[in-house]
Amino acid sequence: MLALSIAAILCALIPAMMFCLNLFEYRTPQPGTAREKITLIFPVRNEAAGIAAALKHALASANTTLEIIVVDDHSTDSTAEIVQILARSYPAIRLISSASLPAGWNGKQHACWQGAQNASHDLLCFVDADVRLAPEALTRMAGFLHQTNSGLVSGFPLQQTVTTLEYLLLPLIHFILLGLLPMRQMARSTSAAYAAGCGQFILCRRSTYFAVGGHSAIRQTMHDGLLLPRLFRQHGHLTRLADLTTLATCRMYTNARDTWNGLSKNATEGMATPTLLPPLTLFLALGQILPLPLLLASLYTHNPAATNLSATALALAYLPRVLGVLRFRQSIRGALLHPLGIATLLALQWTAFVQKARGKTATWKRRSYPTN
Repeated sequence: MLALSIAAILCALIPAMMFCLNLFEYRTPQPGTAREKITLIFPVRNEAAGIAAALKHALASANTTLEIIVVDDHSTDSTAEIVQILARSYPAIRLISSASLPAGWNGKQHACWQGAQNASHDLLCFVDADVRLAPEALTRMAGFLHQTNSGLVSGFPLQQTVTTLEYLLLPLIHFILLGLLPMRQMARSTSAAYAAGCGQFILCRRSTYFAVGGHSAIRQTMHDGLLLPRLFRQHGHLTRLADLTTLATCRMYTNARDTWNGLSKNATEGMATPTLLPPLTLFLALGQILPLPLLLASLYTHNPAATNLSATALALAYLPRVLGVLRFRQSIRGALLHPLGIATLLALQWTAFVQKARGKTATWKRRSYPTN
């Protein structure tokens, strides 16, 4: 038990320290001063419930000359009609009906590519339809792009979580990101090993986007949040991350089924790979799941040394989650259930891994894709 407790401390200490250090690098962009010309691109498919709200928030953007392109990817609901009605009142909005999906393309990437080809401004911003932008979000992120001399910048909005699976899993995005990615090195190196981003909000220079191939170069992926920054870095461009907690909100999923399927669809392009998943499973199990049962076992067996060690490991495991609640307004319930959340995340990753090995397809927005 003592050996396991020491191993748990070591595995919990690394992400706890990394999380704390990264909080100094992962910041909200400063207010911008220059007026920016930005083309905002919404790839949409069956987004009737939220597209009007997304567009109205975008239209309120401050200090920008804004062009909004909505690319409708063959929606079967009233998405296109809602956009058309708004476009009559707001000339900045333009609706494009997506061409038929070519073989080998993912629907979102195809829609983004078509939007970029129709853009007229020097900055391109790809935003999901479930994101609600604050008025200063675009100009601050454009300033961040210029100040850091990056080819691409991305950010994670405030994630609104309501259902159990949402608040168990979605806050772990920040835990994994800040607990495992050395952001200081990310800011100083163009190595693809430091690629990271959020597909909910990506902003880049139009010229650089087309020079590297943009979404056409990652046409098969379901994870542009990771692979688009990786593409830019492979071509020698810096990419950076910013904290959008106060500048944007997103309700990514609204029920357990969509949460599981949505996170599973691109798992095999992130954690669920043959080289990453086994060691990450061991690392996270030892540092994030095991401390609690070790503490309970040590209390039951009246082992003071093991109790002290396992309590230390548990405190280290919970430290990033406490900071996440305070800094990113994450669910307290999700933080309290942290070991269960990590166990659920690992179950999701292994399920996606096995499904890929068995050749099963991933289904999203009523389309089936090969698991990548």
